Amino acid sequence: MIQLSTELLEEHYSHVADRPFFPEIVDFMQASPVIALALEGENAISKVRELLGPTDSSIADKGTIRGDYGVGTMKNVCHASDSVDSANEELKRFFSENELFNY
Repeated sequence: MIQLSTELLEEHYSHVADRPFFPEIVDFMQASPVIALALEGENAISKVRELLGPTDSSIADKGTIRGDYGVGTMKNVCHASDSVDSANEELKRFFSENELFNY
């Protein structure tokens, strides 16, 4: 579990950090600690994204994490990398080298 700093959120959401809704993202993401996971496996990105459901929880199927627990687009409960490149960047952002293990 980690508590996300404003600086880390500004980096992670740099593509929307200048938008008027960004403070709402920060408030939500800092409301409690988050659980960060690093998963590896065949088609891990697509499988995790399927398990989560679409970003907009209001259209996510029941049985997906966002469909069962999310609230709209802003409070969709989970984040998942959308590509290997973004996963590599996000792993560096959220974990130190000694926190990641390869088996």
